Amino acid sequence: MQHKKNVPKWTLEGIIMEEKKILAIFGGSFNPPLNSHFSLAQQIINEYEAIEKIIFVPVNSKYQKDGLLENHHRYNMLKLVCDKNESFLVSDIELKQTRQLYTIETLELLQKQYPDNIICFIIGTDNLKEISSWGCAEKLVSNFKILVLERSEDKVEDIINNNEFLLKNKSSFVKLKESIRSNASSSFAREKIKNGKSIRYLTPDEVYFYIKENNLYNTK
Repeated sequence: MQHKKNVPKWTLEGIIMEEKKILAIFGGSFNPPLNSHFSLAQQIINEYEAIEKIIFVPVNSKYQKDGLLENHHRYNMLKLVCDKNESFLVSDIELKQTRQLYTIETLELLQKQYPDNIICFIIGTDNLKEISSWGCAEKLVSNFKILVLERSEDKVEDIINNNEFLLKNKSSFVKLKESIRSNASSSFAREKIKNGKSIRYLTPDEVYFYIKENNLYNTK
């Protein structure tokens, strides 16, 4: 494989030059997981040869979020889909903890689990705006590359240039290609269920039937 020359080390192309494959961590509540979550992950795999797999990491139910389904249900729904795609994995690394981990703690544990890979973390521009307030934010961006997905009308460059912390750590952030987009909204799906509406085709069939069989989100 030939690689571009003189590519900055912080770009995805530069990471390829280090001859290690990337595991991209996709964290979230996945409450429930939607087609758009998996479509986004597949788009990233399709666009970046350096990324070997996407690891879905559902947050612990200790995370303070209204209506968050129990850990095992969200994990099971993800696993039903990930087991059918060799580029997807699901990790229960946060679910096994007695408290909600900081992002840096989760990534450090995954790096120990996968020492032969480079661990990167996927966020949207909504979280990019807030990352400086996260626990151990300085350590997070110093030790791991952050892959940023633009949402709505946001521009990664504008957000970074208008934030002192982000600007200082600019080399830690990699903007994903503009063609990669997601309209994921689990809250929209939950509201549909509560109103007695079907969410078929919003979720993979495996998730749709799991929700119905287990009478989740007040299904009838």
